Amino acid sequence: MATSSPPSSSDQSSTAFDRLSEPVRRWIWQKDWRELRDIQEQAIPAILDTEADIIIAAATAGGKTEAAFLPIISRVADAPGHGFKAIYISPLKALINDQFRRLDELCELAELPVYRWHGDVSASSKARARKQPDGIVLITPESLEALFVRRGAEVAALFSTLEFVVIDELHAFIGQERGKQLQSLLHRLEAATGRLVRRVGLSATLGDMGLAAEFLRPGGGEDVVILESASGGATVHLQVRGYEKKNEAPGSDNDANADEEDDLFYMRQIAGHVFETLRGKNGLVFAGSRANVEAYADLLRQASEKLGVPEEFFAHHANLSRTHREFVEERLKEGKLPTSAVCTSTLELGIDIGAVENVAQIGAPWTVASLRQRLGRSGRRGDKPAVIRLYVPERQLSDDLHPADRLRCQLVQTIAMVQLLARRWCEPPRVDALHLSTLAQQVLAVIAQYGGITAARAYELLAKRGAFAAVSPDVFAGILRALGDEQNRLIEQAPDGTLLLGEVGERIVDHYDFYAVFQSPDEFRVVCEERELGTLPILTVLVPDMTIIFSGRRWQVIEVRDREKVVVVSPSRLGVPPMFGGEGGDMHDVVAAEMREVYLSTDVPSFLDETAARLLGEARGEFDRLGLRRSNIVEIDGDTFLFPWAGSVALGTLALALKGSGLVISTRGVVLEADRTPADKVVAALRSFEQAPAPDAVYLALTVGNLIHEKYDPYLPRELLAVGFASDRMRPEAVPPLAQRLLGQAEPEL
Repeated sequence: MATSSPPSSSDQSSTAFDRLSEPVRRWIWQKDWRELRDIQEQAIPAILDTEADIIIAAATAGGKTEAAFLPIISRVADAPGHGFKAIYISPLKALINDQFRRLDELCELAELPVYRWHGDVSASSKARARKQPDGIVLITPESLEALFVRRGAEVAALFSTLEFVVIDELHAFIGQERGKQLQSLLHRLEAATGRLVRRVGLSATLGDMGLAAEFLRPGGGEDVVILESASGGATVHLQVRGYEKKNEAPGSDNDANADEEDDLFYMRQIAGHVFETLRGKNGLVFAGSRANVEAYADLLRQASEKLGVPEEFFAHHANLSRTHREFVEERLKEGKLPTSAVCTSTLELGIDIGAVENVAQIGAPWTVASLRQRLGRSGRRGDKPAVIRLYVPERQLSDDLHPADRLRCQLVQTIAMVQLLARRWCEPPRVDALHLSTLAQQVLAVIAQYGGITAARAYELLAKRGAFAAVSPDVFAGILRALGDEQNRLIEQAPDGTLLLGEVGERIVDHYDFYAVFQSPDEFRVVCEERELGTLPILTVLVPDMTIIFSGRRWQVIEVRDREKVVVVSPSRLGVPPMFGGEGGDMHDVVAAEMREVYLSTDVPSFLDETAARLLGEARGEFDRLGLRRSNIVEIDGDTFLFPWAGSVALGTLALALKGSGLVISTRGVVLEADRTPADKVVAALRSFEQAPAPDAVYLALTVGNLIHEKYDPYLPRELLAVGFASDRMRPEAVPPLAQRLLGQAEPEL
């Protein structure tokens, strides 16, 4: 439908418009909308005519927020009763601020209050909302937790008339500690009000919709109504650009300086092309780590100064001040001056930053979902295509290269992800993790909320009927014992059996940091012969004897002191470390399998530039040279390399199983390397797995040096940490079929 006037009952293709309340229709008229989006046409009757939980999925800027709130506001504006009528939950304060600006005018027309509620909102504003609760409250999970903990006695009254909970960026919560906290908060909210409250999830990026529905309503996912936009979104212009990094011969005194100069050379090439294509426009440059963000932002600033033009490229990451981040966001949104943000994942989610014309991705993204989300940041105007360029550096071929670099794994991973993106596939969330760290935090939270609670009631509220249903009574009791341990003193038990906050627990709960369950990856101090080499964010498993890559060199792990965040290393004899697989991140099995298909194919994707096409040809040549069409096991100079073509979790589990068989194993992206180990010894270990039952995951987890990953893990004993790690980070059932695959048997299901 396309008309020159707002939709009405006379418009044959829009029956939803007339279902909306008069103030909402008036707002649409004032906005001069020519039509409702297809997702809005679907959502309006679904919200107005049913009592079902709903997921609304559409492309970025596809009208999801309005699809939810046009009918919600129509339904609740005149609802009687004293209390908030709808909650909007967002993972980002900036997104709340953005949505507040979008909803304020609409809610004013509907005479419906709308409140922001997060850490940057004044206490007086929150007090006014608590005094006369009504309308819509926009809140983060952490602020909702704070409300429960500090105002537990008021929760039932504040939400006594609540009809809807809207969860934005649903995909950002699924499978995360923060998502488990959110599920627990929603259950606690319904327990406090004594009734179910409708849930509406919004997302632009979802893999398995069934898993998403189950996340939204645990135990009731089959009844969740799933609405997906039929719109294909904007036209996409995508290019993968290849760059080559020269290699210095190892062993010279100038290795480090030469390596740094080589890095700077290709980084300058990439920065030069970014400058050329984005200057004078609005764009986003996703550069990976914070260090890369700063490096590329500096190179782009230098390019501006050299040309004598105003600065247009600005760094944006979580370590920068809020004032600076908001300056960059506002400048992008206003669109008055050309602006590009060089960022980590901080601008991946749906903050309104206006019409971004181009997106750049430096290095391979780790997930297709992330790539889709980033692509969706451009092309938000109907007359403009979505434009993304992916810049992939690879090393110049030489005989001493690691197989992962000879195979151009970073480039091939990028190609595989683009092809999966074109097929509309993205990673399904992993929803079966225990999240014991978050459970520990939730125990403290409910004790504070109720002023004390029995162990039986806490188990029923949090586990038996709550978000942690997979946690057994024995594990739950273990959590309570750990929190009450004399060394921890987070909780204590009154003579009548009531659980209370202990001395340390009171201090923790009283601190503002308590409400957030997530934290940034820990930085481990890397120590060699009692000399500190620096710090390294550790995202992968650490096991003695494996090798890590730090400061452009390989180091062998000697000892891991998890609670001190120290990894003791010694120099490794092995050669040039690979560029690929040195950083953390989870790759899905489907991505790894698609990479293998890229090697086996002879097609050259049209989205590759000339250099990338040449690098792909070299990668396929090396694939054949290594004999990977015939075998997935390669021995080179006494080291053995395994190619199971499996994702990170399955690969890591196999690595631990092989380590348990006495092998020295390290992971490098899609490759397992057995240092100083001939192939026949590796084959013998694999044969012991192929027909055996799946290994004991908890037993294997106990061999891991760094089991402390989440915020409240330091309060848990190693035995419980191993149980949590086995659930959250391992797939023992994948070991036998992976052994069969490596030994050349029929392709098994993973």
